[in-house]
Amino acid sequence: MKPAGRIAAAIEVLEDIEARHRPVADALKDWGLSHRFAGSGDRGAIANLVYDALRWRRSSAWRAGADTPRAVTLATLRYRWGVGLADLTALATEHHGPGDLTDAERAAFTADRLAEAPADVAADVPAWVAPAFEDNFADEWVAEAAALAARAPVDLRVNTLKADRAKVLSALKRFGATAGAISPAAVRLPARDGWDRSANIVREEVYQRGHVEVQDEGSQAAALMVLAHPGEQILDLCAGAGGKTLALAAQMDNRGQLHATDVDQNQLAPIFERIKRAGVRNVQVHRAGADLSALEGKMDKVLVDAPCSGSGTWRRRPDTKWRLTEEALERRLDEQAAVLDEARAFVRPGGVLIYVTCSVLPQENEAQIADFLDRASDFTLTSMADAWVDIAGETAPRPWSAEGLMMTMTPAATGTDGFFVAALKRTG
Repeated sequence: MKPAGRIAAAIEVLEDIEARHRPVADALKDWGLSHRFAGSGDRGAIANLVYDALRWRRSSAWRAGADTPRAVTLATLRYRWGVGLADLTALATEHHGPGDLTDAERAAFTADRLAEAPADVAADVPAWVAPAFEDNFADEWVAEAAALAARAPVDLRVNTLKADRAKVLSALKRFGATAGAISPAAVRLPARDGWDRSANIVREEVYQRGHVEVQDEGSQAAALMVLAHPGEQILDLCAGAGGKTLALAAQMDNRGQLHATDVDQNQLAPIFERIKRAGVRNVQVHRAGADLSALEGKMDKVLVDAPCSGSGTWRRRPDTKWRLTEEALERRLDEQAAVLDEARAFVRPGGVLIYVTCSVLPQENEAQIADFLDRASDFTLTSMADAWVDIAGETAPRPWSAEGLMMTMTPAATGTDGFFVAALKRTG
């Protein structure tokens, strides 16, 4: 397909998302199935434009003067991809293209009006979320929110049970692989621009042999902050597909016992194949709803990777930014409180409860911890500042942190997805 046809296809996909209120991945899959002539390269290129249009939806709509799939897509090309007005005009009029630019579109794409936009528009976040960002990041909130709209790199965690970072870097040199700045097991493949797709790492030998897992460096850092040691008894209460579970197993060098479970059996399903590929032997998976009473009061560490808004992952899942509602956030807050209360029973005296979210909203993070401490007088916050330096080094980027007690990683501060981590020690 020529670029003009890809642009028209992207607009069509966005129209489907808007009309049917469906996830972007579903809309892209259906478009591909109904347009068999489009090759994998075309489908990947179209996905790039769709995702970028969603990343910068509010600012692009402001620049275009209209919040329609066509307006947002054209503004993304003009102002984010750097397509000149003459080239954009030519693309629009090509065969299979989106159609001639209107006079209003030509005017909008001649003079950029973004400097006149309200702060929440420039930040590319829903208006109702902006106060939470301002509360969390003060004068830096617009820059922090805007960083969540950029394309993300592909981050990999080297499975130290099977490989070392130097060998993985060598194997992936052609993709521009570099060592991560925080996690000693992280390898980063840079984000591509425009139509170019990111590397399909699952096809690579290093992935198929279990030498690497796809995992954002912020997620890796959150797992490292558990401070898992060989021989410990650890419970991963919200294991999902097992990304952090596998990271913990590697830290434990396959020694000790790592229990993994989740309330959603479908989310948990991929963990079995991942455990096998990674060569992990110290994980015991408990099905959703399993009786875990035998573990109560015995765990050295309990990891709660809590269900959350996912605001920290908006770079990778930009459609969820616009689907999030205040009602959905309230439900998440209730679920987080419930899982924290459940988790406390498994921590032995002197053990640690680690609370993690992939969110940057204070309601889900600092406020949730404050409420928990009001309910759980036998837990106290522990400082994470020294642990961060021990793990990442003196020169690594620093997360947002209140006196080192709780930390928030962000694309702007740490170059990662947004993750919050707090550690609470059971004192009684």
